[in-house]
Amino acid sequence: MIDSRRLHNLNNCPIRPGPVVYWMSREQRVADNWGLYHAQQLALERQAALLVVFILADGFLGATLRQYGFMLQGLEQVARKLDGLNIPFLLLEGEPRHSMLQFIAQEQTGCVVCDFDPLRIKRQWFDGVAAAATVAVLEVDGHNIVPCRIASVKREFGAYTLRPKLRRVLPEFLVSIPQVVQHPFAWKKTVAIPDTEQVQIRLKPDAGVGVVPGFRPGEQAAFEALADFIAQGLNGYASRRNDPTVHGQSGLSPWLHFGHLSPQRIALAVATQGDSEDVEAMLEELIVRRELSDNFCLYCASYDTLDAAPDWAHRTLEKHRHDPRRFCYTQHEFEQAATHDLLWNAAQTEMLETGKMHGYLRMYWAKKILEWSESPEEAISTAIYLNDRYSLDGRDPNGYAGIAWSICGVHDRAWGERPVFGSIRFMSYDGCKRKFKVDEYIRHWRK
Repeated sequence: MIDSRRLHNLNNCPIRPGPVVYWMSREQRVADNWGLYHAQQLALERQAALLVVFILADGFLGATLRQYGFMLQGLEQVARKLDGLNIPFLLLEGEPRHSMLQFIAQEQTGCVVCDFDPLRIKRQWFDGVAAAATVAVLEVDGHNIVPCRIASVKREFGAYTLRPKLRRVLPEFLVSIPQVVQHPFAWKKTVAIPDTEQVQIRLKPDAGVGVVPGFRPGEQAAFEALADFIAQGLNGYASRRNDPTVHGQSGLSPWLHFGHLSPQRIALAVATQGDSEDVEAMLEELIVRRELSDNFCLYCASYDTLDAAPDWAHRTLEKHRHDPRRFCYTQHEFEQAATHDLLWNAAQTEMLETGKMHGYLRMYWAKKILEWSESPEEAISTAIYLNDRYSLDGRDPNGYAGIAWSICGVHDRAWGERPVFGSIRFMSYDGCKRKFKVDEYIRHWRK
């Protein structure tokens, strides 16, 4: 059974006769999917068909071929797996609110189960459908181990305030995940597996950022990557994770972002490895830090602007707004990795070529954008543009929270005052040299 605390009613309409729709969005998988599982339970109780609907929004937040290609290949795998369970998968295109409301009316659906997502545009989609629909719209948080709305009812100051709230209830939620089964009630229509190559051609996503070769999307690839991390990467994780010159991070973020892999599945797999510094470090990143990002985006509507800055950070950035910049670059120069800083250029090049950037360097990368931009607002805009355009895990709460931490002091405290940054935490090239072999990293990624 699903814990009722994972559920949130988005309207007060009843569940009516008709097929149950699972509106897949953030959780693009069949296994370990609380939303899909709950939708099936509702359908079984009512002896109704279960339909899975995914709506493709054209040009979603500037996504490119890199992101669309990864997502569509994963969705085709989802469709095939669902087909084997007698659950039709429908890939719709268009403005999501209109498309879903039209589908509800056309197919006379009984209710809609949707994923939890704290991002503003997704909230507008789900809330918009819930407000206009005449059937129940239910949200299921299948992304956070402790559901975001349950973990806290307000924006948290930092990990130190959210951590104890999570730990108090974590044992209640870190449980085995029930799986979807063969569905006994067929839908009246026959649905073909979507031809995602043709869909991609029709969508015409920006091909200026191509796919990452050799990086496989989908649940199977995600499970293999998790198994490899447990076997090869967990031991020594605490000491290696901040060194960009070694393979010290989990590398799971793209699959997490697209919902090909459940965070709860990762946590269960890691937790079975016993008590160690490595296990503790991984669970801190996976649970506390990741769920803090969801909390930030849910309770701060301006998560992608300077308005997200805490009062002390806003004051100090305003005080130093007109400080002279030794270097100042345009968005295009940043995009081309054409700064004077070879380390920054190498980090940007890594993202351009692989769709990923080491987590420690993401902080340095964003802080230098602040240092070399004409204003904090321009720095935020540039950092979000680059991250969302080139990272496979762009347009994600982790990305917005990380940029806000680096530039706006979110989830941080005031440090020593200096030009441009004011009291925002500073990171330097020399500081990086004390952490890892900077020259080795630059040689690897230098154009």
